[in-house]
Amino acid sequence: MTTMDQRSYSPYIVASRSHTLYIGVTGNLRKRIFEHKWREHDGFTQRYHCDRLVWFECFQEVAQAITREKQLKGWRRDKKIALIENTNPARRTIHRTRLPEALGDVSFNSRMFCVRRGMSQMQIQ
Repeated sequence: MTTMDQRSYSPYIVASRSHTLYIGVTGNLRKRIFEHKWREHDGFTQRYHCDRLVWFECFQEVAQAITREKQLKGWRRDKKIALIENTNPARRTIHRTRLPEALGDVSFNSRMFCVRRGMSQMQIQ
C-alpha cells in the first residue's frame, strides 16, 4: 500500500482508434488520462486523438519512470505492440474507473506489480 508520503509515477501508453501510439509519464495517471480524453492540451495526442489507455507501469521513483518512458520511446513500434499485447492482448482501453483509486493500492514489491495486477483485475472495455 502507498502512504500519503509515497507517490506513484507511471510511464503509460495511450492509443487512438487508428492505433497511433503515444508514450508519456505522469505522477497522476487518473488525471492525465482524463486530460487526454478531454483534449485539454494542444499537441500530438490532441491532433491524433490518442486517448485510450492501453498500458502502464508504476514506479516509486520519478527517475525510474522517466528512464522507462525514454526506453519505450526508443523502441520500434512492433516491440511496443508486443509489450501492450503481453498484458492487454485485445489492446482494449483500460477503463478509467477501474484504475486503482489514485493508484493508492499499488505495492512497490515489484516495478511490474501495477501492470500485472492492474491488467488482470481492471475492467477492460
